Amino acid sequence: MHTQTAGDLLRHWRVARRLSQLELAGRAETSTRHLSFIETGRATPSRQMILHLSDELEIPLRERNRMLLAAGYAPVYSESALDSPAMEPVRNAVRQILTGHEPHPALAVDASWNMLDANAGIALFLEGIDPALLAPPVNALRLSLHPDGLAGRITNLAEWRGHLFERLQHQIDASGAPDLIALLAELRGYPGGEEAPGLPAPDQAVVPLRLRLDGHDLAFISVTTVFGTPMNVTVAELAIEAFFPADAATATLLRERLAVQAD
Repeated sequence: MHTQTAGDLLRHWRVARRLSQLELAGRAETSTRHLSFIETGRATPSRQMILHLSDELEIPLRERNRMLLAAGYAPVYSESALDSPAMEPVRNAVRQILTGHEPHPALAVDASWNMLDANAGIALFLEGIDPALLAPPVNALRLSLHPDGLAGRITNLAEWRGHLFERLQHQIDASGAPDLIALLAELRGYPGGEEAPGLPAPDQAVVPLRLRLDGHDLAFISVTTVFGTPMNVTVAELAIEAFFPADAATATLLRERLAVQAD
């Protein structure tokens, strides 16, 4: 998006959401004529109208601020560094979730999948990783699919790649973020995509992450946690990726590792 007016940005998001002016006007309870005037610059939307249309279009908070600025209004949603004093309650909540999930791996990531925090269990995934991939900022998707990262130990790599690509594409569709578009292009260039993911088994509920580690076959299912009522850009873009054992053998190994660490 290289356009700058509020109308241009509104049109971009309406088209991205595959809505006609008539459909959006109906949802927003306004007239098609008024919506057309906003998009063409013949009418300046009020601050409340921008926020109302943003709700209907499910525009990310960062982009809502951008539209407000383009219309001449101050941003509504703040953006604070995670290590700032104002974000202490958020940091504490994230740390509590991560610690409470041990010995199972869990990490917190931003909108670009850069790792912000992790628990002790994540060390299981980092063993044998190229140190260059662990230099900040550590990108969780690059770490997972890079040939010098976790990819060499993922036994269902084609399936896992397909799952991550689908998630990343959904995120791109929702946000339009250029850095995510570039990241997806980079990840698609890594080896491991030669084999088709295949169809799920009849009783398969989720896509597991299957690893070969020190002679053990491990399996995990992942769960994503986000804040339910974010009013801050940083909080809205924060997610916790938690991994649970998908079978008894994996659960036993994690408990044994925890016991060894405790000794």
